[in-house]
Amino acid sequence: MGHTSVKQLQTINDGVKSLAESAMEAGGGLLRLTPTWVPRSFLQPGKRLKLDPRDLYAYGLDRGGIDERWFGSTTEAANEGRVHDEGLSYVQFEGKRFTLREAVAELGGSLIGDDIWSQYGKWPVYSKYFDNMGPIPHHMHQNAEQAALVGQQAKPESYYFPPQHNNVSNNFPYTFFGLNPGTTREQVRDCIANWNKGDNGILDLSAAHRLKPGTGWLVDPCILHAPGSLCTYEPQWGSDVFGMYQNLVEGREVPWSLLVKDMPEDKHQDIDFIVDQLDWEANVDPNFKGNHYLEPIPVADTADEGYVDRWIVYGKVSGKQYFSAKELTVDPGAKCTITDNGANSIITSQGSGRINDLILDCPKMIGFHELTRDEVFVSATAARAGVTYENTSTTEPLVILRYFGPEVNPDAPSIGDA
Repeated sequence: MGHTSVKQLQTINDGVKSLAESAMEAGGGLLRLTPTWVPRSFLQPGKRLKLDPRDLYAYGLDRGGIDERWFGSTTEAANEGRVHDEGLSYVQFEGKRFTLREAVAELGGSLIGDDIWSQYGKWPVYSKYFDNMGPIPHHMHQNAEQAALVGQQAKPESYYFPPQHNNVSNNFPYTFFGLNPGTTREQVRDCIANWNKGDNGILDLSAAHRLKPGTGWLVDPCILHAPGSLCTYEPQWGSDVFGMYQNLVEGREVPWSLLVKDMPEDKHQDIDFIVDQLDWEANVDPNFKGNHYLEPIPVADTADEGYVDRWIVYGKVSGKQYFSAKELTVDPGAKCTITDNGANSIITSQGSGRINDLILDCPKMIGFHELTRDEVFVSATAARAGVTYENTSTTEPLVILRYFGPEVNPDAPSIGDA
């Protein structure tokens, strides 16, 4: 009988290289990953991650509810009171498990590609499902220069709203982005200065956009955004930096510490410094939607062959492609072989089938410690050789989301091409 729980697996911390090589060989360049759950103390879970409702507070009530599942992650979650491996993905193989981060460190370019390995020495991106009952605070993510002040990295990110995880839209399916054209720096400064006087009113300076399943957004660092209540697939840079600029959300206090957590300690009370962390021109952009909104774009006209591969995340941030993502839909009984330019991490959002010789199955409900067969890391070698996806169902499509590392897809569309 096979293993069904993480608790049944032996965790390997040393001597991972030979085990990782064996896993790669057995999987034909594919690594099976186990679910990675992340809580947030200041948010209310949206209950669409397929996590067993009894396990929403598996880390403890004081840690908050689990509202995120991370994919292909070598990035630690920056949560107060976190467990030692929070946010890190694990590889499962022959009754053992080891972190994807350790596998990357041992296998290097053969796993993630020589270009990414030589430039970054790690897998520098990750993705997640982000799922909340209501909106989250208007916040930003620091750019490279700002994050370096506290020994961190910048965090550009992207959104895609998978229809399979949005059968309900929850309480507020709208996202505030940026600041209204004409907003003054002094108005934002007043919002920060009035932090302890009730609602600081920063949303009065912004506009909300209705969120639509099957679409997405690309968000640069230093841009304010208050994500709404759709469940979101978020390819992003491997960093967890942020600053919350809204102090009250649905009656819940946002502590000052979450505004300044990734700012130098001697600047924690410097309101001018805090305001100057924002990219003003980008925030007040009168064509914000046109410069950030994403519609899916088919890679090729393959519907007659029983499958469609679509770009769902594309575009550049400050002239660089930090990440990109595709959604593959395979019709019942169909099979296709997909060749990609580099390593990618996949999550099955609907259906059942196979990826090469590994089973894929999208679970209906997942216990906190349960193993799944819906998540796989595809090595650069396997991706370039071609990966075969087969839908073994006779009734429903097989839907796969997969994201890529930096500059892997120079042929990806540009913002506005849809």
